[in-house]
Amino acid sequence: MSIDKDLQSREIITKAVCGKGRRFSHVSHTVTPSHAPTSILGAWIINNQYEAVKSGGDGVEVVGTYDINIWYSYDRNTKTDVAKETISYVEVVPLSYLDKRHRVSTAEVSALATQEPNCVEASVASGGRVIIRVEREFQVEMVAETKVSVYVNPRGFMDSDDKVADFDDSSIEGDYEDLDPDMLEDDFS
Repeated sequence: MSIDKDLQSREIITKAVCGKGRRFSHVSHTVTPSHAPTSILGAWIINNQYEAVKSGGDGVEVVGTYDINIWYSYDRNTKTDVAKETISYVEVVPLSYLDKRHRVSTAEVSALATQEPNCVEASVASGGRVIIRVEREFQVEMVAETKVSVYVNPRGFMDSDDKVADFDDSSIEGDYEDLDPDMLEDDFS
């Protein structure tokens, strides 16, 4: 009697992760404060809010906003002020893994900021403008219905009493006592 003849396959429809992607990016924004800045004293990004949206292609769009705050001096470093600006963005994250067999109508997408938007450089430019360089990273996931193939035995489970598994490792206990730890460190150096 052949076991292969006894096996049958079934397709199960289930929800599963059918797509994943990650994108790291640098972007620049230009902010024009109310006074011509002499120097930048600090720049930071707060209030990052975003959501994932299905994209037409093999990607996910992360649509969001954040606030840029720039603390700067002006009037030859005699006064300070804070410039605030809300930035809108769309980051398209390509799916590096995509199960083409998923049901498109059931797809749900989500995004996670693995690196919140962060100001890495702020500099004074001509015309009283400030250029802010921002880095950010998003990870996206798509969950959808898909088919999974499994093999089944129409007779059910075989009697498990016939099978014995012995996980007793006491017989190898002494094998590690003879190891020289100094020798192992030399081999890996």
